[in-house]
Amino acid sequence: MNTNRISAHLDAVNLIGKLADLKESHYQQGLLLNAVIELLIDKGLLTAKELAVRAETLDKEAAISPYTRTSLPEQ
Repeated sequence: MNTNRISAHLDAVNLIGKLADLKESHYQQGLLLNAVIELLIDKGLLTAKELAVRAETLDKEAAISPYTRTSLPEQ
């Protein structure tokens, strides 16, 4: 019985470690994405407005089930 409790605690510690790793990975990806976006805007390859419109479009498309979509999204 004692071994089961230790195992359960170790599983919890392992899960916490995995969550911490995911949080760090998420932070690093967000940081990189922000850097790329700023570079694209600074170089005039894209505007903040274009980015906002595209993000809104992608968000709306993600909310639609692919099983109910009757046509391909416009490019």
